[in-house]
Amino acid sequence: MPEAIVDDRRVVFHPLGMREDAGEWIVGRADTGHFVALPPDGVRAIRLLRSGLSVAETQWRIHHDTGRRLAVASFVDSLAALGFVRSLDGREVDSPAPIRPSLPRIRAEHVRWLLSPVVAVLLLAVPLAAAAVLVVDPGLRPSWHQLIWSDRGTLFLAGQAALAWVLIYLHELSHLLTARAAGVPGTIRLGTRLQFLVMQTDVSGIWQCTRRVRWTVYLSGIVLDLAISGSCVLTQAAIGPNRFLSSVMITKLLGVAIELMVFMRTDVYFLLQDMLSCRSLYQDAAAYCRYLAARCAGREHASPVAGLQPRERRIVRGYAVLLVAGSVCSLVLAYLVYTKVTLVLATRAVHTLAQPSGPLSTADAVATLAALVSAQGLWMLAWWRRHGARVRALLGRGTARSARPSPRT
Repeated sequence: MPEAIVDDRRVVFHPLGMREDAGEWIVGRADTGHFVALPPDGVRAIRLLRSGLSVAETQWRIHHDTGRRLAVASFVDSLAALGFVRSLDGREVDSPAPIRPSLPRIRAEHVRWLLSPVVAVLLLAVPLAAAAVLVVDPGLRPSWHQLIWSDRGTLFLAGQAALAWVLIYLHELSHLLTARAAGVPGTIRLGTRLQFLVMQTDVSGIWQCTRRVRWTVYLSGIVLDLAISGSCVLTQAAIGPNRFLSSVMITKLLGVAIELMVFMRTDVYFLLQDMLSCRSLYQDAAAYCRYLAARCAGREHASPVAGLQPRERRIVRGYAVLLVAGSVCSLVLAYLVYTKVTLVLATRAVHTLAQPSGPLSTADAVATLAALVSAQGLWMLAWWRRHGARVRALLGRGTARSARPSPRT
């Protein structure tokens, strides 16, 4: 046995999911959502270690069978740092805590039927039937004025906010349940996409699943949105025009339109990333944009996309253009909404409280300010939960280093 092989540790792994992908293997923990790409020799080493061989025996076996020397000890230490190793020689290894799944009582066997192609066909049949009805009866086509389903402004705003969150939750629930059907835990929580406060579902564990399952999870929310919209059309065809149903239909269609904004990490973005066989399209493009900005500022460093294959490098550069253009347009829209709507509403409310004209106007002003402050507060909390650690790390480096671009993680 080669002299360097002296490590007799035995490794116990956490449950790991593995699938082959373009000459590499995607390996990771579904319960934490941490996955990495490994070469075939890495997967072979994991399988040998899981069979009970020690680190030394695994290294000798790989060298004996392939003639290649793999630094198995360093490899095991790297896997332990990723949180893949449960114990070494019987000693527990610190690792990330599993994700606390939403609706934990729902198990895979309860919802496995959601992955059946029959379910997808039935759901898609609803919007297709609705489209046929709209061709026959154009009077059922939605219009913007139908979005306001009540003549009472306060009732409409409160009701529309509640309706929107219920519909959004159903959208995210479809992601959660289809992922759960594949044995992947997921959690629904608030998040941010640029200026948008969103509800999103973390289903990182689907990296271990087949492409059909991944696409089903990505598209489940949009398919449900279209099915709900189609149901509203078909119901109106049966009972006659209804302002509330029209409002639901328009709200869901607007949600589908937002999912098409692939410059953010929407459902369609994840589908596009998977179709293009890119593993970190948004992160790579964002890093490339920071690299270009640093070059313009006179700070030279290695391109973050230099290590990618030429095809993926071209895709990342093209997506970077879309990322910048879409983000700029979205932020300009946010500025207009903030200055033309949010500030106007807040100013009016403050003016009303300063010079009250009656209890109803005062109550309306208080409700308006409460709604505006609550929305902004939720956005800030969601943003800080996602970016707070990075901000603290940047501030901890001091001003001399804080301007340097962060490494891609």
